Amino acid sequence: MKQPTTRILYNYWNDVRSGRFAPTRFEIEPSRISSILSETFILERTGAGELVFRLAGTRICDQIGRELRALSFSALFGDDARLISGAMRSVTAEGGVLLFEIEGESVSGRTVQFEGLALPLVHPATDVTRYLGCLSAIDAPAWLGTEPIAATTLTAHTLIWPEGRPFKTLARFDRQLPFAPELAAARIVRSDRRQFRILDGGRKE
Repeated sequence: MKQPTTRILYNYWNDVRSGRFAPTRFEIEPSRISSILSETFILERTGAGELVFRLAGTRICDQIGRELRALSFSALFGDDARLISGAMRSVTAEGGVLLFEIEGESVSGRTVQFEGLALPLVHPATDVTRYLGCLSAIDAPAWLGTEPIAATTLTAHTLIWPEGRPFKTLARFDRQLPFAPELAAARIVRSDRRQFRILDGGRKE
């Protein structure tokens, strides 16, 4: 990982994950990654299996030169879209993390390199249908943001296994759901590096 944004986001996600397959969508607290929010995004997996941008940070959109919300994630990878779709299936089913680099070419032919990351999020209870990610320019040139990026192509990618190997299906669900189903709505409270679930309620008279 070359970019500070990439390292910050991965470390945050891995901390919240706490050894599970992936954190849930609602455990992600934007305030804890406020310094990099403008370079982060959320993907959504549709019923047809397509990945689309649900949210995209302002710096990403400014540098690319257009709003990415509702656009296809695969559009970033040109002719390698199918290759990345296969990698994202491993992110979805096996708990991998996709690290990638793309080259952007402006309308005048100038180029810039970006580093990106895509991390799984569980939503709803046991399915990965959301993905937390980031896209950060490597050695951003002065012209970036003054003219739109007309084309992007994949230049490198790799899958990272946070546990050193893919999660097995049974291990995934055993570790993702350590609590009873009725605790899914519990509030998350953190103290230092510890995490607690708090149920609202009390004794009934």
